[in-house]
Amino acid sequence: MDGRSHLALGFGRIARTQGEPIMLKTIEGIYRHGRIELTEEPSEVREETRVLVTFLEPDLIDLRARGIDEAQAAELRARLAVFAEDWESPDMDIYDEYDAAKARLQAG
Repeated sequence: MDGRSHLALGFGRIARTQGEPIMLKTIEGIYRHGRIELTEEPSEVREETRVLVTFLEPDLIDLRARGIDEAQAAELRARLAVFAEDWESPDMDIYDEYDAAKARLQAG
């Protein structure tokens, strides 16, 4: 190895300076409307740091285990679609950790 790069399996070479360790940090996110929304703000990462993005298969939902079929699921999605804009609003992020915040309040 030449000390300036590291082979990352499946990705080719990741450049680095001599002696400086390669930092790999994983943060979950969602791809929506052509953008990637991170679930948390990365710490200790400089602006304009290069990233590698890996797309995961979407979680499949077992409709039968929930007692509905595909037609019922489609109808439910259509009825709930009117709420999507509100749910995806940044103002609603406060509810993402609602249960944990409530438990902390009750414990303290």
